[in-house]
Formats: sequence, C-alpha cells, structure tokens
Amino acid sequence: MTGSIALLGQPNSGKSTIYNNLTGARQHVGNWAGKTVEKNEGSFTYNGVKYTVTDLPGSYGLSGNSDEEIITTDFIKSGKSELTVVLVDASQLERSMFMLAEFARLDKPAMLVLNMMDVAKDMGKDIDTDALAKKLGIPVLPFNATDTKDYDKLKKLIAEELKKPHKLSVKAPEGKADVKADSKAKFDWVSEILENVTRTRESVYKMSKFDRVMTRPILGKVICIAVVLLAFMVSMIVMLPFAGVGQMIPTLLHEPVDKLLTGWNVHPWIVNIFSMMIPNTLSFTISMASFVLGVNIVFGFLEETGFIARAAYQFDGLLSKLGLQGKAICPMLMGFGCTIGGACGTRVMDNWGQRMLAMSIVWAIPCASIWSIIPVVSGMFFTWWQTMLVCVGILAYVVVSMIIVSKVFGRKLAPMETRSGMIMELPPYHKAHWKHILKEAFFKAWDIFKRALGTVTLVSLIFYVLSFSRDGNVNNSLLYRVGTTIEPVTKFFGMGWQTFVAFLSGAFAKEAVLGTLNAVFMGGNSVMEAAFFSQGTSTDTALLGTAMSQAVSAAEALAFMFATTFSVPCLMALSTTYKESHSLKWTVKVALFYICNALVLSCIVYHVAELFM
Repeated sequence: MTGSIALLGQPNSGKSTIYNNLTGARQHVGNWAGKTVEKNEGSFTYNGVKYTVTDLPGSYGLSGNSDEEIITTDFIKSGKSELTVVLVDASQLERSMFMLAEFARLDKPAMLVLNMMDVAKDMGKDIDTDALAKKLGIPVLPFNATDTKDYDKLKKLIAEELKKPHKLSVKAPEGKADVKADSKAKFDWVSEILENVTRTRESVYKMSKFDRVMTRPILGKVICIAVVLLAFMVSMIVMLPFAGVGQMIPTLLHEPVDKLLTGWNVHPWIVNIFSMMIPNTLSFTISMASFVLGVNIVFGFLEETGFIARAAYQFDGLLSKLGLQGKAICPMLMGFGCTIGGACGTRVMDNWGQRMLAMSIVWAIPCASIWSIIPVVSGMFFTWWQTMLVCVGILAYVVVSMIIVSKVFGRKLAPMETRSGMIMELPPYHKAHWKHILKEAFFKAWDIFKRALGTVTLVSLIFYVLSFSRDGNVNNSLLYRVGTTIEPVTKFFGMGWQTFVAFLSGAFAKEAVLGTLNAVFMGGNSVMEAAFFSQGTSTDTALLGTAMSQAVSAAEALAFMFATTFSVPCLMALSTTYKESHSLKWTVKVALFYICNALVLSCIVYHVAELFM
C-alpha cells in the first residue's frame, strides 16, 4: 500500500523542516518540468505503508502571480496528491491563514498543521484547536516542527486522513474581480473563522531594551552587521576540525600513491590524477561541506532565537532597491568571508527567483581569499597609500557590480510585479532547539558533499588536463600554448599570458593565484601544483615582485587585480551555486556574465591606467 501527500505553506512556515524530518535521506531534488523552480520529493514509511511526500514551492498565495504559485496550484488541482497538508505559522495565524483561504477555493482533501505553537505560546497567544477544527471541518494538529516527538502524531493523522479524507466544510471566500476587494474578502473570511478561536493574553510581550536598540535605523544596522560577521567567524571555528581532517588527505595520500603507481610504471598523467587531483578534490569538497556545516549550525541558532527576523527587518528597505528582501543581508555579509557560505545562506529567501538573484549578487562580493591576494600583488607595484586606494576602488566597484547584476538578472528572476516588502511580526526571543539545529546542519552538509563531489571532480579534471606537463614546466603545458596563442587578445583586455593564466587559476581557487604567479614568473612549482596545493604553496613575494615588475606594467597589474576580484569566485562557489539552484542554465549564465564583466572591467582599467602611469 502507498499514499501520497503534498506539503503546502508560506515561506518560513517550517515546511522544509517538516519535510526533512519526515523523509530523511529518502528524498531527491530537481526542478519542475519546464521551470527553474526547486522540486523536492521524498518518502517515509509508517506502519508498513510507504507514503510519498511532495514539498510544494513556498509561496504566499495561490493566485498564479509567480512560477511558484502556478506550479503549486496546478499540482493541487491535478489530484496527483491524495491529501494536502496545509502548514501555517501559529505565531502569525491571521496572516498565515490567508493561504488556507485561497486553498478553500480548490475543494480538495486537506488537514491543517499549526506549526510554531511554542512561539505562539511565548507571545501569549492561545489557540483553541478543537474549535478551529470544528469550524473548518478538517483535522487541526498543534505542532512544533523542531520537536521530534510530535512526528508520530503527524504520521498517524496523515495515515488516518488518507483512509478517510476530509474537505473544508466552511464556504470558501467569494472571488472578486478587483485584487484589493478579493484580498479583503479573504481576510474577512479568516477573521470570521478565527473569531472566538484565538485569544491573546494582556501585556505579554513588551519590546526589550535590546530590541529598542535593534530597531533603530543606523545603530540597529551596525549591530546586525557586527553579529553576522561574528557569527561568520564562529562558523569558521566550527568548521576547522572537519576541514582539518580534509586537508590531511592530500598530505597523507600524495607521496605513497605517487611512489606506488610510479613503481608500477603507470603513466605520469594517471599517477598525478590519483596522487594529486583526486585527494585534493576530496579535500576541497570536505572543506566545502565543513563550511556549510558551520554556517548552518551558527545561523540556524540565530534564526531559531529570532535574530534573523530582526536583521531582515533592518535591511529590507535598502535591499529592496536590488530587488531583494531584507533576509538577503545575512548571505551577503557572509559573502565577505566565503562565497560558498553566502550561496548556502540564500536558503532563507522566499522563492527560487529571489534565491538565485541573491546568489548572483553574492558573487560580486570579494571573499576573504581575495583580500589575502590584492594587498600582496598591489604592494609589488604601488606604495602603501596607493594600495589603500586600490582596495577602496575595489569596494566602490562592489556596489556598482551589485547594481549591475540586479539590473541584468533582476527583471527575469524577480519581476517588478512580484516584488513586495516584508510583512512580519518580530517573534519573541526564545531558546534554540540544539538537537534540531545539529540534525539539520549535518543533513545539509552531507547533502552538499554528495552533490558537489561530482561537479568538483569534473572541473578539476578539466583544469588538470590544461595545466599538466610531464616535467612540471609551465611552458610545456596546454595552458601555456593556449595562453600564448590568445595573448594578442588578452593583451587588449590588459593581461599578458602569465597574468591571464593566473586569472584563470583564480577561477579554480583564489588561493592558487600567488602560487600560479610564482610558477609562471619564477619557474617554481608547476601550475597544477600551485592550484591543487594552493594552501601549502610558499611564495617569496619580494622575489616574485622583482620578477613581475620586469615583465608586467603597473597598469597591467591593476587590471589583473580587478579582473581576478570580479571574475567567477572559485570552483567550489560555482559548484555550490549549481547545487543550491538546481539550474545549470542559470549557473552558466551568471558565470559567463562574471567572466565577461571581469574582462571588460580589466580592459577599461588597463587602458585608463595607461594614460596616467
């Protein structure tokens, strides 16, 4: 026997948490046919019966104003699911029930789950679930998605409803031709349903001193930025033990595997794949998953305690100019530390379009690795105060780049008619459920590791083929041949073949840039070793600066720095964006845009700088 259910709810209603806890590892992710909208399907077994679960795209209604709403409405109407589990936020019941008002017009079997009952209780809100169930004519389940003990009750109710499903017995709100009149009719319907069902105790929640500070226009923003940056540093500390294990893999395997395969007279090309590329690819992927783990633990804590809602409130007006909601501030600030973390942080966004746009804009933010490169390269050609001006110029172009990205991609990903400010109540601060946070964090990290390993391996193999030479000399690599062949073209964009090769290696890993420059200008490690052993590559910057200054002009160095900063962040960021968006088309679009943007910017910087240097 089998049964099928669909999860329906607004963004941040706890739908993803319930889906993950129901299905565990028995789920797969893709896109809906013909749409770049995430499709989650999974299953669970209860009392010997297998149930399939479809996690419908989060949306605020079923009016068909976005891809998410169209997909959700069509799926429910199609009858592919025998039961719709409607999730609402009990702490914001009046607004959350708007979805049920629209669902009522579809006349399909349903049950209602009141999630976040603990938050509602903390806010002093009492809900008579029995009275609500009697009015609606469908079962109503009080629920806390973070409490694993509640899931047996949920599964039991689902099983019972699939045997004998119920439909809403209350009349659906009449549809109005005018949008405002129609919305009013739905809210009137909700108000009538909730009459004598909800009660708020007097003087339950008073704004704390901290919240009074947090909601100030300027000081609140400063505090939010400080907390997010501190959280990022804590995320790095959490990831260190796991990433440390990953970084040991190349050191432990490289020499033994190299000696073993060389002793068997295996071709050097194959030897390097197994002794260098595969161990380092595994190390990169473990580091990626470790960072995702740290980010999800720390920011999961901030979200559960109520801080993220306050940060979103603070920056909503500012980010709306980029077509985003205030929730995007966290992934954007995380981007200054690591683009991977920023891409993963976009999971808080309401829909796929907002999420993809946020990831695209996060790419414009220089990560910590960039800031370890730019001052070093700049110091080889410019004085300390000129280096400061270079850094200021880069930061200024970050803002310009973000605006350009929002203009180029925003119209498609977040059309004007779908943009709206956030409407929310600030939840009270409450204790975090650590068991839930840790479980979700490990689940997401493992998911990222599995899905990213293949992509990272493929791109690593391509880079390996380009950079391989039998004797380790860069002049004998395919990358050198390609670089010197197209040098007349790259020169127009402000880079000779050496700086262009370093620019390409930066798309693999920004940490590889200095090592690559060392390889091409001083004949140190091979380009391949510089990329795959970027963490451990030692570079004498004084000697490198002397060698570079003899072959590279100050204008070319400046163009190279801007091109490296604003190109594709790195291979792992590219892979993470693809795995998070589930859209190869859009990931390629964004990557091509950044490559073109970097080359055009390099060209402009080079030719302008030539006039003054």
